[in-house]
Amino acid sequence: MSAKRFRQRLSDPRILAAPGAIDALGARLVAQAGFEAVYMTGLGATASRIGMPDLGLMTQTEMAEHARAMCRVAGVPVIADADTGYGGPLNIRRAVADYIQAGVAALHLEDQVSPKRCGQLAGVRVVPVSEAEARLKAALAAREEFGDIVVIARTDALPGQGLDAALERAKRYAGLGVDLVFVDGVKTRAEVEGIARGLAGRKVISIVDGTDAAQLSLQGLEEMGFSICLMAVHGLFASFGAQAASLAELPGSGRLPQTGYDYARFCDLIGLGPHQDFAHRFEVDEEVGGA
Repeated sequence: MSAKRFRQRLSDPRILAAPGAIDALGARLVAQAGFEAVYMTGLGATASRIGMPDLGLMTQTEMAEHARAMCRVAGVPVIADADTGYGGPLNIRRAVADYIQAGVAALHLEDQVSPKRCGQLAGVRVVPVSEAEARLKAALAAREEFGDIVVIARTDALPGQGLDAALERAKRYAGLGVDLVFVDGVKTRAEVEGIARGLAGRKVISIVDGTDAAQLSLQGLEEMGFSICLMAVHGLFASFGAQAASLAELPGSGRLPQTGYDYARFCDLIGLGPHQDFAHRFEVDEEVGGA
């Protein structure tokens, strides 16, 4: 879905909840649950595509193709992780162009050193502010060249340098003309409240399962002034938790546990009916003995 549609939604003061999806099927599930946007989490994309941790192992082309598959079926705007831009200015330019061509509505670009790592991990390091600003300037220039996409500036300075440093970076990035700013690595309610107090304008928050910050409600986050709430890994943890529990039960019982899904419901999720209807419209009846 286009950046134009996404911008129209952002003009609404209501907070936009964007659960994370690890692949195209997960994107369908998010959309069918009634959410207005889906988030392509780098952690989930890396885990689903190569079965490895989020340590900068995915390439730009792999991420762009992953985004393309999600955009093709989601039916709602896709917000995509663009990591550090995958290299220098030309790499960032290509990443922006590829994401636009894939149909991504918004991307976030971060200020970590390369190779990056998941923002929730210890040991996250950031580049000098001037280098981070150059990355964002390159992304904004590429947007002017290739078409519209919402650009979100993400800082990962919070875990290593503290809230004040993260806020200062976010303010500087906002001054470059990005659409939203995003302080990642949040774990506590106090950090969320500090970001809300310290940053004016449109801002993104990512809430991670199992943290103190996860106790906050969407309504509370909206009242604090956040525009977007990413629920990056909730679907990932929920789905794999359910799979692990079901597989653990199977050897002892010898019977398939109830999952809440059956073949018919799954076929609805993947859109089997419309695909079959289209195919049937163009089927040719074979004539017995015909030429």
